[in-house]
Amino acid sequence: MKKLPSTAAVLLGLGFITFGLNHFLNFMPAGGPTEEGSAKAMFFGAIVPTGFLTFVKIFEITGGLLVAIPKTRNIGLLILGPIIINILAINILIIGGGAVFQPPVIVISVLSAYLLFAAKNKFLGLLGD
Repeated sequence: MKKLPSTAAVLLGLGFITFGLNHFLNFMPAGGPTEEGSAKAMFFGAIVPTGFLTFVKIFEITGGLLVAIPKTRNIGLLILGPIIINILAINILIIGGGAVFQPPVIVISVLSAYLLFAAKNKFLGLLGD
């Protein structure tokens, strides 16, 4: 049973490393066309040219590397936590139309929730007494 968290962590880490590196290396095609004036177009029109998306992608790669290494897994989860929440928020609130049920969103949500649950005793200490 100890192998399951390690497998989940490696899969989650590889996902974030892959999608983070894709931002810089462009080895996978970008999503489909975006309707001009849509919430999605305006959102990405703001975060891409400002460099904010690059900033996030650096943290995705860093968090992915840390979560894949057993000794630094929990630090990696702390870094990736806000990114995962934002991925869910963007898919639910901005993209909409069932985007939250896309396989990559489901996979990262389930893997991260499982890893958080598997290490819950370590994270409960962050809540104080």
